[in-house]
Amino acid sequence: MTDEADAVLQILAKKERGQEVTEADWQKVFQSEGYRRLQKRERSMQRSFEDADFKTFVLSENLVKRRQALAETLVRWKESDVNNIAARPLAYLPRNAQIRAKIYPVIKPKENSFVFEIREDPAIFLYLDPTKSRGIFENEFAHELHHIGYSTACPTEASKERIEKFPPATQRVFGRVGAFGEGFAMLAAAGGAGVHPHAASLPEDRERWDKDLANFNNDLKTLEKFFLDVAGGRLTEEIEKQTAFSFFGVQGPWYTVGWRMAVVIEKTFGREKLIECMCDGRLLLPTFNKAVRKYNRQNKTQLSLWSKELINRIR
Repeated sequence: MTDEADAVLQILAKKERGQEVTEADWQKVFQSEGYRRLQKRERSMQRSFEDADFKTFVLSENLVKRRQALAETLVRWKESDVNNIAARPLAYLPRNAQIRAKIYPVIKPKENSFVFEIREDPAIFLYLDPTKSRGIFENEFAHELHHIGYSTACPTEASKERIEKFPPATQRVFGRVGAFGEGFAMLAAAGGAGVHPHAASLPEDRERWDKDLANFNNDLKTLEKFFLDVAGGRLTEEIEKQTAFSFFGVQGPWYTVGWRMAVVIEKTFGREKLIECMCDGRLLLPTFNKAVRKYNRQNKTQLSLWSKELINRIR
């Protein structure tokens, strides 16, 4: 669905030619499905997203200069083989998972891509960026597709029933463990445990990832303290939410720790076991502990385990 991007590009073309931009032109933007859903998403995040501010963004000199590059990028993206890209995330999902979503390449102020309303009316918003190679675009696209497919099959009904038997605070821990889905999606988008998750990325992005990944042990212990604080009821709802959000970062511990755990589990016990753990939050941390003991015997780099205290909390 490219109606938002098409309408913005039409305005930019008029500006480039020195023609008047009419109210009808703006209404094509504001009434487009892509824009309306984008605005709905931003407002759901308590972020301001007003038509007047978007007008200012579109009419900025910098965006007008990028019109041709944006238009060419949109054409290339339309030619992508969606089925081929979707094969990667599907390989890391249960067999009953389905990937159905509306895809919105959008021109917008924030340079991020994301999923929205994955259970009601799944949508993937992809920031239209001419600086991204085809490999980067397809990797980010596959990442978001994994989130969509995951929501159709995980967690399983059996795991939901088991988790509901735990105390409310422990149930919240399982909810937070679900954020490791960012790491799972990194693995799926790359196409396998033997592929660097930033193989197609710019050197600086790959370097950042490697640097953050090297902090795995410290990040694991930071997350462990967070989980124990949640389980012990030591955090207010607002502090818990803020702390959990801080672990996203550019690609913070939810990504790096989640990816490392997934890789170790897959290499030790196979992909089917990993998928089982992905769909049942009770299994992920204990299974990683079992896998990492074998990993540590075979590798110089020694990875930390989750503590017995935390494992006992979720056993």
